[in-house]
Amino acid sequence: MAILKIENLHAKVEGKEILKGVSLTIKGGETHAIMGPNGTGKSTLASVIMGHPRYEVTEGSITLDGEDVLEMEVDERARAGLFLAMQSPAEVPGVTNSDFIKTAMNARLDEDNKLSLFKFIRSYDKAVSELKMSEDLPHRYLNEGFSGGEKKRNEILQMKMLKPSIAILDEIDSGLDVDALKVVGDNVTEMKGQDLGLLLITHYQRLLDYISADTVHVMMQGRIVKSGGVELMKKIDTEGYEWIKDELGIEDERVITEEDEERIMLGSCATKEALEK
Repeated sequence: MAILKIENLHAKVEGKEILKGVSLTIKGGETHAIMGPNGTGKSTLASVIMGHPRYEVTEGSITLDGEDVLEMEVDERARAGLFLAMQSPAEVPGVTNSDFIKTAMNARLDEDNKLSLFKFIRSYDKAVSELKMSEDLPHRYLNEGFSGGEKKRNEILQMKMLKPSIAILDEIDSGLDVDALKVVGDNVTEMKGQDLGLLLITHYQRLLDYISADTVHVMMQGRIVKSGGVELMKKIDTEGYEWIKDELGIEDERVITEEDEERIMLGSCATKEALEK
């Protein structure tokens, strides 16, 4: 059973501190959800866990099964069992979807245990069918010309094939209609078990209608300010976040303005594309 442990994590981007002391432990078999208004550090946390080069960790630690994640390169983190379903997946022309996933799977295997083409095709076709995706998907270039919903399903396809031990889903519900969200929710729920720890990052309670969470956390001002169960999620859905701000004496929950967040995200997308190539 994998254990991802984050302790007193501080991180900045372009000289601006975004994470200001995040502590969180996720074990295999557990599903955690992080909610909160825009600009509070949720997506930054996901990027820092996976080692995005634009973000600098200034304090704290991240370990996976006792191993120092911060000392790992991005590919080493993936091989160790970490997975991020991106909020804005990059398009990669010239690389077919099936080749990308097969290469990623083989990268985690020893030379003597490389995946046979037959076994890969059988597993791939089954996962595509379960996600109700287009039959021509294997031959399409990675995310190129995909709708927003197709990109999100494709992230879950990668998750199904790679079978990580800790998966982070960053706003996987954005861009999905109700039917597509149900398909994604059903597939993620089917994968849940002792061998998988989940971190769901979302603005909306509707995702948690399809993927149940054991613990719900609220992030404001770059740190987790409140945690609870389903009752916390329901209260947020009906009353928003103002009661939490009032309770904790928080006036401004953001750590970054909308303009800066958009500019950094645009730069991050370009970097993600380079990383995926």
